[in-house]
Amino acid sequence: MRNECVFSRQEGATLVVGLIVLVTITLLMVSAFSLSGGNLKAVSNMQYRNEAIAAANMAIEQTININFAAINPADYPSSIDIDIDQDNANDYTVTIKAPLCIRATLAPVDSSALSGVNSNIVNSSNYLTLWEIEVTAQNQVTGASVIAKQGIGKQMTQSEYLLSSCHL
Repeated sequence: MRNECVFSRQEGATLVVGLIVLVTITLLMVSAFSLSGGNLKAVSNMQYRNEAIAAANMAIEQTININFAAINPADYPSSIDIDIDQDNANDYTVTIKAPLCIRATLAPVDSSALSGVNSNIVNSSNYLTLWEIEVTAQNQVTGASVIAKQGIGKQMTQSEYLLSSCHL
């Protein structure tokens, strides 16, 4: 039996190619993690913005549901706290500007109550008013902030009109 030693010249090409492939895969994984982190931040920011809009809308609804026209603008509540996720912790502070009367006109007479009479006759005891409500919702933790404006039409009696800031 003969033992033959075969000496071949190995250059290490496989090792170099393997290292290049390993570095390429590592770079791809790092860039994938980086992109997914950026997308997560973008989605989080959109969620915070949508929550701020919801908080602003809740404050507007609360404002609409009270008789805001009868409140003196100086006595109007300046801010309210909103709990969006119902965990008994205030998430957003909503600053409310006093509702601003944009326009007031005499209301037309209800034409269904009058048969055969011109419906353009105005009723001197009722007013159609247009109000603008502006709120700013802000979350101190996330920094999310949004300004929302809402227009609302409100029919008022003459006595309500005279007491409101729309008359001034």
